[in-house]
Amino acid sequence: MTDNKPARIPAILVLADGRTFRGYGFGATGTTLGEAVFTTAMTGYQETLTDPSYHRQIVVAAAPQIGNTGWNDEDNESHGNKIWVAGLVIRDLAQRVSNWRAERSLSEEMENQGIIGIRGIDTRTLVRHLRNYGSIAAGVFSGEAAERPVEELLAEVKGQPSMEGLDLSAEVSTNEPYTVPAEGEKKFTVVAYDMGVKTATPANFAKRGIETIVVPANTPYEEIKQYNPDGVFVSNGPGDPATADKMVVVVRDVLDARVPFFGICFGNQILGRALGLDTFKMKFGHRGINVPVRNHLTGKIDITSQNHGFAIASPSGKENPAGEEFDTDFGRGIVTHTCLNDNTIEGVALKDGMAYSVQYHPESAAGPHDANPLFNQFIELMTEHTPNK
Repeated sequence: MTDNKPARIPAILVLADGRTFRGYGFGATGTTLGEAVFTTAMTGYQETLTDPSYHRQIVVAAAPQIGNTGWNDEDNESHGNKIWVAGLVIRDLAQRVSNWRAERSLSEEMENQGIIGIRGIDTRTLVRHLRNYGSIAAGVFSGEAAERPVEELLAEVKGQPSMEGLDLSAEVSTNEPYTVPAEGEKKFTVVAYDMGVKTATPANFAKRGIETIVVPANTPYEEIKQYNPDGVFVSNGPGDPATADKMVVVVRDVLDARVPFFGICFGNQILGRALGLDTFKMKFGHRGINVPVRNHLTGKIDITSQNHGFAIASPSGKENPAGEEFDTDFGRGIVTHTCLNDNTIEGVALKDGMAYSVQYHPESAAGPHDANPLFNQFIELMTEHTPNK
């Protein structure tokens, strides 16, 4: 693969608070709008860009150099290999791809999919700004668009809808059910609600002998009963969980039916709401592959992969709800996990074990494998519930 010396196409990042950063465009050329957020991950940019949870977000990489491993067709995390980020903001774009698995460069893939990026800006200053003032509406303008008056660009940025109150799951979810078969002997059938599911999740199920039937978001529980699921899973995804009333009803129906339940990320927030808890928009969220979480049932600390801008509110209102128990319509609930950085809730469960969820991504794509045993926990739960299997 040849060196990829990028052209110096003028570009500008405009934040809704009036802050601007000038640099150079890469990938596609034009205009893109979204919510500016930052990720602390040093690796896994391909998995990040193809994660549906980043829909309508302009991702700022805190790591200074991006693109050195290029792009391959194996590590995409979206069904259909689609890039979901609205745009990408980086410091340095690698001029040479240095990985034997690479099939093309990051910039080439972004151009192929019409994704606009900006490079050459001071991302340290930008990340500090977002950390101090919170995630914010933004726009990336490159080429001729970058030559327009800043006042016009700022008005366009301010005119976009806020991420708070947006229902985005239907925009990223599958339109039709599809099946990911088990590897080897089939042990269980799991129905997975696609709120923006990453391909690594059903792959983890398949390795454990689980056949996964992926269904569209908001599919009524009555419709999935035809599959005779041994368990129900709700995936990660973008948007405000406060808008997901239909999925809350689905999960409550699952809990009423006493079917084993497992949720991650958006699925954690949905379970929280089904158990009677509220959710809220975080100041700048958790995005990266190095977030420490304590499991209050075991005392163990996991380093986790995360991507979310909303969280479950404390049952009692306490700043640190670690291990708190609370009443639900389905028995006693418990806060099982909290983040060691800010004490936000990272997991809830029913005390009888029939439902549990975590805010982070145990499929490890990209990220550490500390939380991967959560998939085994789901198998144990289904085995206990259906001992004949």
